[in-house]
Amino acid sequence: MISRYHLKSLMNTFKKLFFLIFAVMTSNVVADQPPIDTGPELGSKLPAMSVVDQFGDKQILSNAMREKGAVIVLFRSADWCPFCKRHLLELNDVVGKFKKKGYGVVGISYDSPQILRKFSQSKKLRFSLWSDQDVKSFKAFNVVNTDHEPTDRHYGIPFPGVIVVNEKNEVIHKYFFEGYKKRVKFKRLLKELM
Repeated sequence: MISRYHLKSLMNTFKKLFFLIFAVMTSNVVADQPPIDTGPELGSKLPAMSVVDQFGDKQILSNAMREKGAVIVLFRSADWCPFCKRHLLELNDVVGKFKKKGYGVVGISYDSPQILRKFSQSKKLRFSLWSDQDVKSFKAFNVVNTDHEPTDRHYGIPFPGVIVVNEKNEVIHKYFFEGYKKRVKFKRLLKELM
């Protein structure tokens, strides 16, 4: 006979397995969906950021920049979003290639610095995670997900996407998707960057 504790543990394992299988099954098709027209205009300067990193230190865009610019990944949550977690791990696998091309890399969400630090340390991320808890930067970038009202629990999450700026802080690429499953394919983005 299975105890309640073991049954609950088994159910949690099945839930995790289901989400993992679902995420893998959808990963090959989701980036083929068309992006939505949101975020800063191509060629425009990215507005100033008002964020802190996973250690609570204030950050500005120049801290993420390298000689050719920066790749900024905006995501929903490293706490409760399995698609975001998988996407961040995919980025971690290729972050060295972006850096070799001369681009800094940073991820930004509305998560608290503590949540970001825990995820970053547990997954050994090789790029910094920044927190926009007051949603000022996401509003300035025009990427706040419109599915959530200010009174909603998840208000402040961005549309998932990527902004690439050059060394002059000009937006040279942007990709945002309406659905939470659709994400930029980093290998494709690497090919587009000179």
